[in-house]
Amino acid sequence: MKLAFCLYKYFPYGGLQRDFIRIARECQGRGHQVKVFVLKWQGEVPDDIDVTIAPVNALFNHKRYQIFSQWMAKTLSANPVDCVIGFNKMPGLDIYYAADSCYEEKARTQRGPHYKLLPRYKHFSRFERAVFGRDSKTEIMIISEAQKPFFEKHYETQPERMHLLPPGISRDRIAPDNAADIRQAKRREIKLGDDDKLILLVGSGFIKKGLRRAILAVHSLPPKLKQKTRFLVVGEDRAEPFLRLIHRLNLEDTIKIVGGSDDVPRFLLAGDLLIHPAADENAGMVLLEAMVAGLPVLATDNCGYGHYVTEAQMGCLIESPFRQENLNKKLRQMLEHNSRETWIENGRRFAEAADIYSLPQKAADVIDQVLNRHCKT
Repeated sequence: MKLAFCLYKYFPYGGLQRDFIRIARECQGRGHQVKVFVLKWQGEVPDDIDVTIAPVNALFNHKRYQIFSQWMAKTLSANPVDCVIGFNKMPGLDIYYAADSCYEEKARTQRGPHYKLLPRYKHFSRFERAVFGRDSKTEIMIISEAQKPFFEKHYETQPERMHLLPPGISRDRIAPDNAADIRQAKRREIKLGDDDKLILLVGSGFIKKGLRRAILAVHSLPPKLKQKTRFLVVGEDRAEPFLRLIHRLNLEDTIKIVGGSDDVPRFLLAGDLLIHPAADENAGMVLLEAMVAGLPVLATDNCGYGHYVTEAQMGCLIESPFRQENLNKKLRQMLEHNSRETWIENGRRFAEAADIYSLPQKAADVIDQVLNRHCKT
């Protein structure tokens, strides 16, 4: 069968993008012919993926996405496929992979009264309704239960169209037998002493991931603890506003934004705490990656995968509505609480027992089910 995979932007370190590639490869492994359409591709194009970059230019993102959708419709009309799978909300999809949160909910609760008058709102609202509206035929793969009530509230989306997938982290995040040696080597590489504390924030999209909140929490630490603490930000985004904040708080020796990295597994093994005070997080794959590495997590409770943190006893969640003083307090407590061996053991048990690896396979199952349905009709 011929499949079209659609994505606005590909970059190497995004969670959505990694899911996109792994699902495409799983479908190829099942014998399907996969063709990928994107607006932008950052990094090397894999030899095993057929990628077409759409010839689309526009000043504003929402206009660019609209033109891309129109271009996709014309392209697929001239070269039909059996199933169109989208990783961003747009009309004309047979299946949508729902990594993003509900736009309409954010527009109504996090924006001012005049926001709905903007062309940007009208575009994104219309594209979201094309997927989730009651008249839509698009099947939806959701990756956590967190956003499901919002889609049902705003669009009356039929529950039978929404297919919950398990997480799908890579098994290379699991702490190996020589984890202690890797940890020591990585910490030497980044010039950390045995008694130093390493906090990590891993992810792209610094505003959404709560980087400002994390910086302020580190700034609040007592002087002696702060002196022994390093905070590394591993991810890609516009860093300038955060670098200015770090400078203003005199934290240049404590906090470094190191950019995207292929060395995330070793960073996780070297760390003492993952901080993820997200403002908005549908899932939060990095929470699970940290946990199976034996790294405790401090996150906000609006993360879709946050429940795993408490169920596995692998850290703490900051309750909503968010208060900075709560994050400050919990960060200090977790850094001063010496429970490393307990974290490692809890993470090992979680890695062995939890169904957190099969997302690509289950997503391909949904795609196959839709294809079979198409064949019967």
